[in-house]
Amino acid sequence: MERFGTRSLDSLPGVGPARAKALARLGLFTVSDLLSYFPRDYEDRRVQEGIASFPQETPVCFEAMVTESFRTSRIRKGMELTKGRIADHTGQADVTFFNQTYVQKSLVSGESYVFYGKLTGQGSRRQLTNPYFEKVGEDKLIGGIIPIYPLTAGISHNLLAGLVRRCLPATEELPEILPAKLLSEYALAQTEFSYQNIHFPSSWEALALARRRLIFEELLCLSLGLLLLRERREEGGAIAFSKLDLAPFYAALPFAPTGAQRRALEEISRELGQAVPMNRLLQGDVGSGKTAVAAACLYLAAQNGQQSVLMAPTDLLARQHYGTLEPLLGRLGLRVGLLVGSMTEKQKRTLREAAALGEVDLLIGTHALLSDTVSFFRLGLVITDEQHRFGVSQRAALSAKAGEGQRAHVLVMSATPIPRTLALMVYGDLDLSILDELPPGRVPIQTMLIGEDKRARLYGFLRKQVQEGRQVYVVCPTVEEGQLVDVKSAEVHGAHLQKDVFPDLTLGVLHGRMKPKEKERVMTEFSEGSVQILVSTTVIEVGVDVPNATVMVIENAERFGLSQLHQLRGRVGRGGEKSYCVLISQAKGDVSRERLHALCQSTDGFHIAEEDLRLRGPGDFFGARQHGLPQLQIADLAGDMRVLKEAQEAAQSLLQQDPGLERAEHGGLKAKILRLFEEHRDSFT
Repeated sequence: MERFGTRSLDSLPGVGPARAKALARLGLFTVSDLLSYFPRDYEDRRVQEGIASFPQETPVCFEAMVTESFRTSRIRKGMELTKGRIADHTGQADVTFFNQTYVQKSLVSGESYVFYGKLTGQGSRRQLTNPYFEKVGEDKLIGGIIPIYPLTAGISHNLLAGLVRRCLPATEELPEILPAKLLSEYALAQTEFSYQNIHFPSSWEALALARRRLIFEELLCLSLGLLLLRERREEGGAIAFSKLDLAPFYAALPFAPTGAQRRALEEISRELGQAVPMNRLLQGDVGSGKTAVAAACLYLAAQNGQQSVLMAPTDLLARQHYGTLEPLLGRLGLRVGLLVGSMTEKQKRTLREAAALGEVDLLIGTHALLSDTVSFFRLGLVITDEQHRFGVSQRAALSAKAGEGQRAHVLVMSATPIPRTLALMVYGDLDLSILDELPPGRVPIQTMLIGEDKRARLYGFLRKQVQEGRQVYVVCPTVEEGQLVDVKSAEVHGAHLQKDVFPDLTLGVLHGRMKPKEKERVMTEFSEGSVQILVSTTVIEVGVDVPNATVMVIENAERFGLSQLHQLRGRVGRGGEKSYCVLISQAKGDVSRERLHALCQSTDGFHIAEEDLRLRGPGDFFGARQHGLPQLQIADLAGDMRVLKEAQEAAQSLLQQDPGLERAEHGGLKAKILRLFEEHRDSFT
């Protein structure tokens, strides 16, 4: 897309330095960027007839004449009303504008205009408030299906849509990067047609064709990129583990492994025995035993004279892994070290030296492990916990610490259940093992949804649990008061509970803004039982393990995603006692209620993930960014599953015909993949 497409937006009329800066916040710098900035929605502003017959409270577009001049009156300070009357051959409407005095001159009596807005009232005398309008024949943002774009401060809808319309001629310069055979086989529209109709569709049918083409292209490039990454990864060298006897490890476990754990270990052992780097995702529900599988892999690495690292997203979780793994693996002869930010510089230096000399078999830590100052004598295995907290490049950086041109085997763990098809897509450069079986003896957690009217009863229940020697979590969506309206904050709610509800009990408050040592102190006191009720933010969502805690109370539950609520629920039920999860919500919306009821009815994380995907889309799993993978501009991994399957099928077929996409006809496609996977460019060349 050269010539006009590469022009900077600040070279266009009406785009000065301030607007250029605002457009930059949206990631828009060139005409090409603008044409690839797709609408989030559309409004049907095709002109219809009949003021008297239009439905109430439904946006409509119609032509009418100004029959009574518009006049402005001041109601109070800061409030001015401009009123007039319009009519067509079916009836009339009184039109009111709030604080828009300019319309007095813009709407001239006896002239005809096109209006867009919601009519209220019935019959021949209706009302219209703050409508959009323009002169008949202007057809700027009226007279068709109009795009609605995501905006930012300083950029109005009219400005952005006007800029896009001005740049549409550049679509003639867009190259067709999909081979003709592919366009024909999958009935895909041409590039120019697709870009024009995604912005200003000539009909709803044209919009559907344009969307399908652009979604297919995006998912095809994503699928091709992931397949190429996997192929390049398999070309690298790794140490093939030879001694793979797990009998001593199983004997050291205080419980019998589940069938799912044994199956996962068989899959992992097969890959560890090859000279190709393993890159596998171990996915399992809360309590399915991922840590035990990881421990077995760490034992296998040590059997082969290889060092391992285990990277966790927080100091708290890293310390917990150390507390769990050191006693178990220590009995099997492994030397285990912990490297976290809150340690002294001398402690860190001693550990770094031990790792470099091969005097540590397993180093557990946080992002500190990625530092250039951390090196290894013979690194053979990398494990990352809670994969969605780390990017693809971070995994690769750790794996590369194996040195001498080799890569360490990589196992990534996630307790965030993701529907299988989605997991294969988002973690497309990984193989997949699933722990779909819970260890025997886990008592199902009873989940209930209550409103504010049941709070007194709830507090009585919590007191009874504490009197019986149990402990309680109370989770709030925010840290401080005022971050969100009508939402409980950990600091304020914790102080209220201590002062007004449970003055005779010991409460602790925990949140992410506290200093590491303070967080550690509170968590240690809760783990040891001296804190009876812990009021926290979602900092306890992952990994915190206190078997004596039997109640999880979640304030403003509608503020959380289903999968996140399921993670929080998993913090209880870890001992042998009956456990409870209480969701408190005043939400009235149908979708919010449906989501919360889904959690009450099921404890299966994968079923809940499917529900969350259906009701909220994939954002809940991955946030705004796909964690190291290209950000999708138009495709929805949940809603476009059929197109996704077609794109994956087409990607495999293309690579069978042209493994490196070296043919001239695939040049544009390869160039787009390289742009999408910018941070992995070296892997493709």
